[in-house]
Amino acid sequence: MSSNRQKEKEETEKLKATLPTEAEKKQIENLAAEKNKEVRENINITLDETKSSVHKTTEEAKKQIPQFTKAMNEYQEESIEATRDIAENFLESQKQAINSYQSFWVPYMENVQNTYWSYWASPNRMTENYTRAVSNITNSTIASTRLANNFMFASMEAWKTTMQHARNNAIEFSRLNANYAKAYQYTVRDSLREYQR
Repeated sequence: MSSNRQKEKEETEKLKATLPTEAEKKQIENLAAEKNKEVRENINITLDETKSSVHKTTEEAKKQIPQFTKAMNEYQEESIEATRDIAENFLESQKQAINSYQSFWVPYMENVQNTYWSYWASPNRMTENYTRAVSNITNSTIASTRLANNFMFASMEAWKTTMQHARNNAIEFSRLNANYAKAYQYTVRDSLREYQR
């Protein structure tokens, strides 16, 4: 029995010899604290660089907004000008065609009209009706362009609202994630304190 006690005592002495001293424990704790601080600083530097990169990218995107606005304005102006040019050219060609045909057909048609047809079939009345129809088509085209532009702006407003909601949600998720990380940190710290006692 004494030999068993002797062996236990020897093993305990060996174990004590392999365990770090209080000074070594302090040194290990200091090294671990320094390493944690270094890791934390590296993480913060990396996150700050990423944040800076995102800031730079968004600033570059903001600088392009005037170009997009200018392009949008040019598109609208071009659409309106093109509609006007199309309508004016079409009306001018119709005017020339009508004048050509009227100079030849009006006397004949009025003679026929006076003999057989009522007033609504006169070339002048037909020309007025045709001109009104072309004017209505032109007005409808301009109105359609205006509707398309309004739809485009409404879509842009909807996108703006969607982006604002996405921003708010991302901020909230980040806040929740940070709170979760802090709670986890406190739980681990408390568990380690309990373990070390």
